[in-house]
Amino acid sequence: MAACADLPPVEFALPGPLRDQLVAAVLSGAETTTTGVLADFEAAGDPLPVAGGRMVIADSAGCPAGVLEVTDVRVLRPADVDLRHALDEGEGFASVAEWRSGHEEFWHGPQMREAGGDPHFTVDDDTPVVAERFRPVTRPPLPQRGSDSAQETASAAARPAARPEKMQPPRKVPSRAR
Repeated sequence: MAACADLPPVEFALPGPLRDQLVAAVLSGAETTTTGVLADFEAAGDPLPVAGGRMVIADSAGCPAGVLEVTDVRVLRPADVDLRHALDEGEGFASVAEWRSGHEEFWHGPQMREAGGDPHFTVDDDTPVVAERFRPVTRPPLPQRGSDSAQETASAAARPAARPEKMQPPRKVPSRAR
């Protein structure tokens, strides 16, 4: 992953079990889309991703877990998110309504409101969101056998990607995405 040093980072959710579940789902190919709030990109000064761009996905410890390639980016309203996007988030959503409910729960949750610095932040039908589609390109090599980190990495890779109750904010700083 040394060749990845020049790639921008991407983080899913806040550090902890949810992030680790999402990273595992992304690297396994079970999750191929994510959704972020456009205002978070703007507030952080982050450019929107572009098709063909690559990013380093970070785990909860901030370590590189792999490289993603963006295949599509759309700015749209939550009211316009389609079923394919909702299903491809790999979190077990069976409908756009479930996708919306899960995302609103996360975006309106106290941790995300605190991270965004707005205790009253809400997403409505017309809030611009960034719908990204991506694919995993590489994974880092596992550490040498016998090391503690080799066991931790193997253990994390073996965990199933369960449907989390919250979602992921992409980017280097926490965002209101899932």
